[in-house]
Amino acid sequence: MAEQKPGADMPPAPLDEETWKELVSCLSSIKYGSVTLTIQNSRITQIEKNEKLRLV
Repeated sequence: MAEQKPGADMPPAPLDEETWKELVSCLSSIKYGSVTLTIQNSRITQIEKNEKLRLV
């Protein structure tokens, strides 16, 4: 049986106010593209926004 790391059953930490505002800002300011979240230890550590410009 695989050994479980300490804290593996911990619930994810809630988003703090600053992270929530950044995420909402990225989502509301993008028309075409993607938003990627990087998560470590059940916490968002990075938010990447890739925006595309449609010329049609």
